[in-house]
Amino acid sequence: MRSPRPYSPQAGPGAQSLTERRKAATQLDIARAACELFAEHGPDGTTAEDIAHRAGVALRTFYRYFRNKQEAVAPLLASGGDAWRALLAEEDPGTPLAEALDRAVSRSLSDLQSIEEGLEVTRGLLRAAATDEALRGVWYRVNQDSEERLVPVIARLAGPDADPVHIRLLAAAATDAIRIALELWSTTDAPASGPGSPAELALRCLRELTRGMTVVSGG
Repeated sequence: MRSPRPYSPQAGPGAQSLTERRKAATQLDIARAACELFAEHGPDGTTAEDIAHRAGVALRTFYRYFRNKQEAVAPLLASGGDAWRALLAEEDPGTPLAEALDRAVSRSLSDLQSIEEGLEVTRGLLRAAATDEALRGVWYRVNQDSEERLVPVIARLAGPDADPVHIRLLAAAATDAIRIALELWSTTDAPASGPGSPAELALRCLRELTRGMTVVSGG
C-alpha cells in the first residue's frame, strides 16, 4: 500500500469541509504515532496512552476516533486502497480492464520513495499482525471496505452492460491480489521494488486470479 496517508470515513459528495480535513489530519497523526510505537515496542508494549502522547493529543481525543490501539493503524492501512482506486478511476471508460488494473496496481506500488517508505511501514504492521488477532482484524476489515468501494469504480470502467456478478468478482479478485501480495512480501526481506516486490507479486496474483474472467478478457 501507498505512503502513510490514511483512513477516513467513506466520503460523501463534494469536497471535505475544514472540520473534516482537520479530523482526517488528526487521525493521520495518531495513525503515524501508533505505527511508530508498534514498530519500536510491538502492540503488546504499546498503550493507547503512549500513542496519544506521541501524537500530541489528549487520550479522550484518541478515543473519539478509535476504539482501541489496534484500530489506530486503520488510516495507514487504508491509504493504499484509497490511492490505487484513485489511479484506477483516472482510466477512461472502455479501457480494457486488464490493462487498467495492471497499470493502477503497478503505479500504486512502485517508483516513488514515499511509496516505498509506506510499504516498509505496512510490512512492519503485517508482521506485528501475525501475533495480534485484533490487528489482523483491522487489516481484514480495511480490505473488505476497500473491496466494496472498488465496485463502482470497476462498474464505471466496464460499462452499463457488464454483469454485476462479474463486477463483484473482479473487485474481490483485485483486492485479494494486493492483499495476498503484501502478506507474502511482509514475510520476506525482499526490497520494495524489483524482484519479489509487492508490485511484482500483486501483478502475478492479479493475473492468476482474473484468468478466464469474461469481464477482463472481453469474452
